Amino acid sequence: MTRTFTVSRSIVVQAPPSVVYEQVSRPTQMGRWSPENLGATVPEAEGPARVGLVFDGHNKRGAVRWTTRCTVTAADPGRRFAFRVHAIGLKRPRLRAPIATWEYRFEEEQTDDGTAGVATRVTETWTDDRRSWPDVVAGVFDRIATRGQTFAVFQVGNIDRTLSNLKRELDGVPSR
Repeated sequence: MTRTFTVSRSIVVQAPPSVVYEQVSRPTQMGRWSPENLGATVPEAEGPARVGLVFDGHNKRGAVRWTTRCTVTAADPGRRFAFRVHAIGLKRPRLRAPIATWEYRFEEEQTDDGTAGVATRVTETWTDDRRSWPDVVAGVFDRIATRGQTFAVFQVGNIDRTLSNLKRELDGVPSR
C-alpha cells in the first residue's frame, strides 16, 4: 500500500480571516482546539507568531506525553500560518529529525446571506516529513503509535476535531 504523506480538511468559520488567523497563529493557544496539543512554550512575548520563531509544543495521546520543537515557516496574516516539527522527546525535544509540517490557510468566503468578508474557509494540512523512513517501518511505527492506524488516517480525525472546536469557539466573533 502506498503511503499517504499529506492530508487536508476544511471548515467554514463565521468570522473574518484576520480574526481566525490571529488565534491560530498563537502556538500557546492551539491546545484550546487540538485533541492532542496542550499548548506551547514560546520564548518571547505572546502574540501571533513570526517566521523563524522556534517554540516547544506540548502534546498527549492517552497517557503518553511528549514535547516537540517547531519552527514557524509561514506567517502571512489573514492568509497562511505554517510550522515545521523537527525534534521530539518526552520532556525535552532531543531527537532531531524531520517529523511533520502543519499548515493553516485562511480564505474569505461568501456567507449564506450574501455578505462578504465575514466567513473564513480554514484549511488545515498535515504533511508527513518522515520521507526517509521505509514505508514498512513507518507503517509498523504508525500502527503502534496510533493504536492501529496510519498517521494519515489518524491525523484526519485530529484535524476534523481541531477544526470543529475552532469553529465552535470562533463562529460569530467580529473583526477587531
